[in-house]
Amino acid sequence: MPTTEDQFEAAVNRLPIGRDPASVRRRIEAMEVLLERLFTVPGLNRPIGLDVLLDVVPVVGDIVSTAMGAWIVWEARNLGMSKWHIARMSGNVGIDFLLGAIPWVGAIPDFFFRSNSRNLKIVKRYLDKHHPSTGTIEGQIVSRG
Repeated sequence: MPTTEDQFEAAVNRLPIGRDPASVRRRIEAMEVLLERLFTVPGLNRPIGLDVLLDVVPVVGDIVSTAMGAWIVWEARNLGMSKWHIARMSGNVGIDFLLGAIPWVGAIPDFFFRSNSRNLKIVKRYLDKHHPSTGTIEGQIVSRG
């Protein structure tokens, strides 16, 4: 019978809390889902997330969504991505902030300009090139020799 310590170790090993590229990839993918694709709007069949929903709250919502988007950029910086990639990702977050800063109407451009999805694509391209062992197939991490 497994002990509590064994159960704890098994649970910790499933969490993406490491600094390795595979864990970073899982964390960034989870944040992108939270910000951009949390649920689908009925009738439109278009996914939205916290990024659009937080635009309803003036000033504070924009700051919170920008901070969450900036966290993705920070994780990318910790991966050792180039300054060019970091600048592009920061620009995406900045544009998202500026578009979202328009009171009440800011949710509309946020609905179409998905900075976090763009940044996830940049990170995935980098990881696929420099850390191919982190590749995913249908959301599952695969190990490549």
